[in-house]
Amino acid sequence: MSLAPLDYRKSALLVIDLQNAFIHEKGTLGISGVDTKRLSSIVSPLAKLIKRCQDVGIPVIWTMQEHFAVDQHRARKKLAGHTARRKQVSALAGSWDEEIIDELKPLAAFDPSFVIRKHRFGAFYETRLEMMLKMLGTQHLFVTGATTNACVETSIREAYLRDLDVIAVDDCVSGVNAEWEATAKQIWKQYFCEIAPSSDILAWIDDQVRPRVTGYGHQLIMVNDIDKSVDFYTNLLGFTIRPAKPLADGRPFTAFHQGIALINGKVPEHRQLDHIAFEVNDVRALDARLKSAGVRYYNELHDGPYGLTIYIADPDGTKVELYQVGATA
Repeated sequence: MSLAPLDYRKSALLVIDLQNAFIHEKGTLGISGVDTKRLSSIVSPLAKLIKRCQDVGIPVIWTMQEHFAVDQHRARKKLAGHTARRKQVSALAGSWDEEIIDELKPLAAFDPSFVIRKHRFGAFYETRLEMMLKMLGTQHLFVTGATTNACVETSIREAYLRDLDVIAVDDCVSGVNAEWEATAKQIWKQYFCEIAPSSDILAWIDDQVRPRVTGYGHQLIMVNDIDKSVDFYTNLLGFTIRPAKPLADGRPFTAFHQGIALINGKVPEHRQLDHIAFEVNDVRALDARLKSAGVRYYNELHDGPYGLTIYIADPDGTKVELYQVGATA
């Protein structure tokens, strides 16, 4: 898969249950006969990934499974729960079993506010994770941790149902059974997420943080008559003016929420840009309005590369492309 469309500034790394109960050989799974060497194999690549994320400002959010010795709500069940299938109830509150493994403790301490306690498989279920991700502006969630077929899978499904872009980090996810894990990952890739190795994630981070242009900021256009041009863009095209400080040299200008700004006074021989383009919501109605106002056209309605398109001239002759995605001539 390609990670290129993702933005590291809108990403977060989720580390699920890297606790003694599930990773350490003397934890609950270990003493219950589970091969913890398989589970602990993710620790080294995960530590490297966590450190890199923290270094570049990608939030690393940790979950800690926490059970109570007496759980009145679960005790109402008539059929035995998963905790009954182990030698003891795992990750009891306040126990060594509940603690994050020693190898990752310093990384978890990097920002204690990003550690979330959960009481069931899902990282989202009755926790503050969903609101935290909203506050952080997260759209892309990289998922790691243990165990594949329980807490990790449940959390991936929960994240997908919340319309997040979900990426499972292949070598940073582990479970108790290789066969179950292989089947789970096939299902994930079909329905819920993409799967990529940590090496791909690290390479993507390196590419994201290298010096480069990250997106369109604004465009300042010199015009002959600022009042006439402001009237054109606001009254005919529906632009809205946004507050803006004068330029560094003190010149006032008019800025719009739609991404351009106008300044009075064209420099002789100054070459105008080729054109500017804006997506619109009803190009046919806008076309009628512009024609009734006598606006000059470069191109009438036609099927352009982005949708139904017109090219018009603003009061200074700047070519303006207006297109409606999904519409056709």
